[in-house]
Amino acid sequence: MDEKTREALEQADEAALRRVRTVAGLMDEAVRVPGTDYKVGLDPILGIVPGGGDLVSAGISLYIIAEAAYLGVPLSTLVKMLGTVTVDVVGGSVPVLGTLFDAYWKANKWNVDTLEEYLGVEGEEETADPDEPVSIDVTESD
Repeated sequence: MDEKTREALEQADEAALRRVRTVAGLMDEAVRVPGTDYKVGLDPILGIVPGGGDLVSAGISLYIIAEAAYLGVPLSTLVKMLGTVTVDVVGGSVPVLGTLFDAYWKANKWNVDTLEEYLGVEGEEETADPDEPVSIDVTESD
């Protein structure tokens, strides 16, 4: 593999990590609960929607697992990640208590941590202003 191809793959891997970190942050820790240091995301909010909210949340969670598979994570680790999402869906589907469970069980964050551990990269430090908009750079390739 030539140097240009290797560099392109590394940039793709970094972009994939940024994407999964962003998705996990939105789903699990998008908003700080006023008066506390605790954060919740869209997962418990989607869980309020009867019937389909937890399934939509699970579909979004599967995106992180798909990216992990793309990055070469072994099947055993992918199965562990699927188990985490399964617990999230089952626990979150319990009426009333499921929303509280979703606020506590941060499957997406745990799955990103698992992916980062496999890849041997450090988690992203939270130094950005939470009120600052998120931007995703999109570049065209030849």
